Amino acid sequence: MERCIKPELLDELPWDDPGAVQSRKDLLRVNAWMGNAGIMARALRSACPRPKGRRLVDLGAGDGRFLWRVARRLGPDWQGTNVVLLDRRNIVSPETRQGLAVLDWSVTPVEAEVLDWLRQPAAPACDAMVGNLFLHHFPAVQLAELLRAAAGMARAFIAVEPRRSARSLLFSRLLPLIGCNQVTQHDAPISVRAGFAGQEISQLWPTGQGWTLQERPAGCFGHLFVALRRE
Repeated sequence: MERCIKPELLDELPWDDPGAVQSRKDLLRVNAWMGNAGIMARALRSACPRPKGRRLVDLGAGDGRFLWRVARRLGPDWQGTNVVLLDRRNIVSPETRQGLAVLDWSVTPVEAEVLDWLRQPAAPACDAMVGNLFLHHFPAVQLAELLRAAAGMARAFIAVEPRRSARSLLFSRLLPLIGCNQVTQHDAPISVRAGFAGQEISQLWPTGQGWTLQERPAGCFGHLFVALRRE
C-alpha cells in the first residue's frame, strides 16, 4: 500500500463545530483501542530516565487530554514536568489544565503552526518532543524539515502513528461499531493510508548527528518511532 495523504475533515472544520467536538472525543476512544497512551508512556520512561524537572513539547496536542492520560500512567516520578502543548488552535480545556496541575505538571499552551514554531530561533530546548497521530499529516518534504528542526531542539523524539497495513485499514472501517461519528469514520481510513510502515520515518531523520533510532510496529494498529541522542 503506497503512502497517500489527503485532507481530513477534522483539520478543516471549525474547532467548535459539533462534529469536530465529537470527533475529538472519538479519538480518545480510538487511542484507547490502539493502546497509544501506554505505548507513549513506556517510550518516555525509557527515553527520559533522569529524575524530576523534565521539559516536554507535545506537537499537535489538541485539547491535551491524550497527554493527560500519558501523564497519569507516568505517575509521581514525573512530578515537576513542564510541557508545551502546541497546536494550531489553543483548545486546551480547563479540565486538562486542572488534571495536569493535580499531577504537578506545569502546562504552557502555544497556538501556532508547528513548522513556524520550530523555525523560530527562540524555540526552547527540551528533553523530549512527542507527537501522537500527528506526523502522518505531513508529506515527506515537510516531514523531513520538521524532523530536522526537532533534532536541533530535543534530546529525544517520540511519535506514535497509524500503521499503514491491511489490518489497520480494516479496523478503521469498523469504527461505527464503537460509536464514532461521520467525521471520524471519514478521517480514519485516510489516516491509515497516510501512516507509516517499515523504516519510513527513520529514513527522513537527519543523519550524522549521533542518534539512536528505533522504528517498529506498536500494538495492533500503531507504529512507533523513537530517536534518542547518544550521550
